[in-house]
Amino acid sequence: MKNFKFLMMALLAMVISFSFTACSSDDDDSVYNYERYQKAVNQTVKSQKRNSKAILLVAFGSTWQMAYDAFDSTIEAYKQQFPGYDVFLSFSSAICINRAAAGENAADGAEVRNYYAPPFWLTAFAQDGVKYSEIVIQSLQVIPGEEYTRVISYIKDFANNSNGDIDDKYLASVVLKLGVPLMQDADIDVNAVANALNGIYASKAAEGVVAFMGHGNPDSYDTYKANVRYTQLENALQKLNKNYYVGTVDMKDNFKPHVLARMQANGIKSGKVFCHPLMSIDGDHGHNDMAGDDDAWDEKKGFQTNDEGEVEDTSWKMYFHHMGYTCDNSTMIEKGLLDLPTVRQIWMNHTAEAIKGEPLDFYHSKNPE
Repeated sequence: MKNFKFLMMALLAMVISFSFTACSSDDDDSVYNYERYQKAVNQTVKSQKRNSKAILLVAFGSTWQMAYDAFDSTIEAYKQQFPGYDVFLSFSSAICINRAAAGENAADGAEVRNYYAPPFWLTAFAQDGVKYSEIVIQSLQVIPGEEYTRVISYIKDFANNSNGDIDDKYLASVVLKLGVPLMQDADIDVNAVANALNGIYASKAAEGVVAFMGHGNPDSYDTYKANVRYTQLENALQKLNKNYYVGTVDMKDNFKPHVLARMQANGIKSGKVFCHPLMSIDGDHGHNDMAGDDDAWDEKKGFQTNDEGEVEDTSWKMYFHHMGYTCDNSTMIEKGLLDLPTVRQIWMNHTAEAIKGEPLDFYHSKNPE
């Protein structure tokens, strides 16, 4: 039943992603948005096709310019490392696609961008005049959790010709490969990420706490028990320096008050707290949940926690500030993981491993045990 639930969620997400507001200038109202988007992606792929193989990067998405810049630099890095492949990027979040096209953060300098969901790209890769012989789908997720299951579902639907609009002979011949999330492996990947982060932030950890804010899955949607990667990363980091901590915005028992409790249990009751998004990009969570000015502090009662132990309507910056630490705009490290070349390289290593490996058996997806 659980697998069926996640499949239905993935299918629903695809339906939603097909229904966002059109950004095309096409005035023919008789053409559905779906057809417009597919036409736009088809044209993009045809105009940019240089090779017989393609890499599709799948990110959740964002609406912030610094996130767009990170995606752009990632595409360029991929083109440099994989010169025999055409490289494209898609968003899996319909909300991000919709809001990016509407220019949600244009007032803050963000460009208006048109992104499209993975099914449009996969279909475009199979169109006449393109028909890539090999397609590598690279998940840009941090952990192999709920969002990663959607990536797998996109591949399965494509391979199974779910819409019935792809040449079956082509599907029988195309080679599909899957690059896994950043911390797929509990030992190799987690330690690689820890070492990369320490290589960048050792000097900050010498000054005070470096608190990484991951996303996490709600407990009821902790697909494949992926949330444990955050705990494993904190353990790996603390072997390098006890000042590293890893919390989340959506993982039970690992909200910012739980990070504080672990800090205080280790005797850290004052000093600097540097905060850093443990996400592929610095987007809404980084700008708001981490570095925002939301503050529910009450001068008489202090902070009130909800049933899960989280302090709502308060950013990490304001929370640690009120808890007596030096935590302000100067200690916010507003960079996503794709902005860090040594961390980004771990994703790229997964892509290289996928290319060298066997074609994807999409009936037995690359999920953790």
